[in-house]
Amino acid sequence: MPLTRRLLIGLAGVTVALGACASERPPLDPQGQPMEQLTIVTDSGRHTFWVEIADDAAERERGLMFRPPLPDDQGMLFKFQDNAERGFWMRNTPSSLDIIYVAADGRIVSIARHTTPYSDGIYPSNGPATGVVELRAGRSEEIGAEPGDVVEHPHFDR
Repeated sequence: MPLTRRLLIGLAGVTVALGACASERPPLDPQGQPMEQLTIVTDSGRHTFWVEIADDAAERERGLMFRPPLPDDQGMLFKFQDNAERGFWMRNTPSSLDIIYVAADGRIVSIARHTTPYSDGIYPSNGPATGVVELRAGRSEEIGAEPGDVVEHPHFDR
């Protein structure tokens, strides 16, 4: 094999290895904090997302307001200490979202799909939830998510 071809193959291997190492590090949210992995298990398989965490009142209130549309593999997880009825709105949120309400055991309670940007209307959970996952509008349909499916993340008791 000619030297140049061996060098190109070697460089390709190094590039793939470096790319794999880089992808193991979590992306950072807009505040510079590492995002966390969350997996939604549906009939179509396991779907992993990088999520920003909103776990205090100020973060939960701000949510995804004033933000560009989410990439397909990212979202936000709103964490609550209690398992209760929830209701979310889209005030100051310029892009449509899917809002997934999750019970303490990690089961999806309900999904508000293709929410209306900037709306003050409340999207209710229709059941107790201890977590809420927001994804780009249409993403929950693309992965086949339905009530009863499981969300895997350390916040949920599984």
